[in-house]
Amino acid sequence: MLCYDLTHGHGPHRTARRRGHLGSAMGACSSSKSSASASASASAMDAMAQHGHPRPHPAAGPIMPYADADRTLRALAGAAEGFGRHAIGGLHGPLYRVTSLEDNGHGTLRQACRTQGPLWIVFEVSGTIHLHTYLRVSSHKTIDGRGQRVRLVGKGLQLRECHHVIVCNIEVEGGRGHDVDAIQIKPESTNIWIDRCSLADCDDGLIDITRGSTDITVSRCRFSQHDKTMLVGADPTHTGDRCIRVTIHHCFFDGTRQRQPRLRFGKAHLYNNYTRDWGIYAACAGVEAQIVSQCNIYEAGRDKENGFQVHAGEGHRPRRRGGRVDQVGGRRVPQRRAAVPGQRGTGRVQAGGVLREVDHGAGVAGAQGGGAAVRRMAACA
Repeated sequence: MLCYDLTHGHGPHRTARRRGHLGSAMGACSSSKSSASASASASAMDAMAQHGHPRPHPAAGPIMPYADADRTLRALAGAAEGFGRHAIGGLHGPLYRVTSLEDNGHGTLRQACRTQGPLWIVFEVSGTIHLHTYLRVSSHKTIDGRGQRVRLVGKGLQLRECHHVIVCNIEVEGGRGHDVDAIQIKPESTNIWIDRCSLADCDDGLIDITRGSTDITVSRCRFSQHDKTMLVGADPTHTGDRCIRVTIHHCFFDGTRQRQPRLRFGKAHLYNNYTRDWGIYAACAGVEAQIVSQCNIYEAGRDKENGFQVHAGEGHRPRRRGGRVDQVGGRRVPQRRAAVPGQRGTGRVQAGGVLREVDHGAGVAGAQGGGAAVRRMAACA
């Protein structure tokens, strides 16, 4: 298990010494020794740029990520940061308008999601859809809830062996039943972007990314009313999850107890996330996990001491580069500079800036500002 903290500046010399190790952590998974060696020799900043992660920049002031993604209806495609940056969803397909809040039938979300071929799915109605079974999403779909308030209850979204899926501005809660997650991504699904969703209170997890699924970004989502929040990597025996690469940024974990996230085998880049009142632990790294953590705020519940946890028997103690692991006990992190931008290629973010961005920009409420414009674009399409 490798865990790198870039939350606090430690001077240019220490940063330079860390770069080779970060290049290995953020490099692509490969079974060949030569590609692994090449990845290990890459610099941290070059590796992040290669995978669509933000670079430090001298300009100051928090800027919301991909702020121009709502300028046109389909500008969302390809706007993701991080490992899911290639997700285009249903960019090349026709527009499908959801006109019914029924679980199945003409004009429903389920009918759109099971249709073969690319679709850009928008909603002409707001309200609650009661799902009786998992809503399985096929490849090349964009579920675009901007401009409406769409809530899924009863079950969740299931992304099985699918590719190029974008889910934006959807609420999922109250998923009931064995192995029911709000969003389940497995097996071998790729190029997925979960953006500005609000997820809460399901019987299993809120997001599970397992069984060889990779190149995934989860951004500006709000997680609440839950215990085991996000699992990345199925179990300690599933070595096929070594290929997993996930970016989690600008997310708000509001009172969730643990797994923000829990990672096994894969590689994860966490930045500009806010975890408030966590119960058992904030983030956990297990067997062979590799984490790059930048400018995350962990504000614990009562009597908590550590934000990061290394699972006994699954991993090794983290390599603490530059003095400390990115963790905060039962106190709010002080205002200080951190060399991590809020948007690809833009300025640095203060810890207080993270709080402002996440409080106002995470979950479905954060997407409503551009909702009227999106509705007009959908109406004219």
